[in-house]
Amino acid sequence: MNLFEYIKGVVSDVILDKIIVEVGGIGYRIHSSIHSAAATKPGETITIFTHFVVREDEISLYGFTTKEELNMFEKLISVSKIGPKVGTAVLSTYTPAKLANYIINNDIQSISKVPGIGKKTAERIILELRDKVKQWNLETEEDMVIDIPSSYEVIEALMALGYNRQEAEKAFDVVKKEKLPVEEMIKKALKLLVR
Repeated sequence: MNLFEYIKGVVSDVILDKIIVEVGGIGYRIHSSIHSAAATKPGETITIFTHFVVREDEISLYGFTTKEELNMFEKLISVSKIGPKVGTAVLSTYTPAKLANYIINNDIQSISKVPGIGKKTAERIILELRDKVKQWNLETEEDMVIDIPSSYEVIEALMALGYNRQEAEKAFDVVKKEKLPVEEMIKKALKLLVR
């Protein structure tokens, strides 16, 4: 059972993969994919389609700007040993249509590129979701060439160079708007951090 179907309110902040939405004086922290977070900006009124997670050690709200992304998230967390954090990591790396393509084409290598997903988990995703994603609107080969750079690569590269996560995330937030290749984003982020 899902407690909240969606939340409509004003975006008060966007922090990498979290969207803070204010409704009636309450700020809801919504864990999301980087794609959904990048599609929002502070001050705008949005509708976020949500999934409420209640566990022994966690009560969290996950949400996305499209029903398609929420639908894929719910399919992912139905796979054994895939939790909501890994689900959002997958959707931060690939669009739902691209992921569906990889699942249908048995592309273990592409799925296992996601941080936190190994070969066995990729195989399990394919095995458990192949029949559930067959009717998905699949991207054409042409669409698949256009890839939104993975923020994980940019942030991890900056952290490997000695910057802390907060500095790396701040720099990424500035350079992501230009939708450059990962290498270019890292170079631009470094220029910002060196100032």
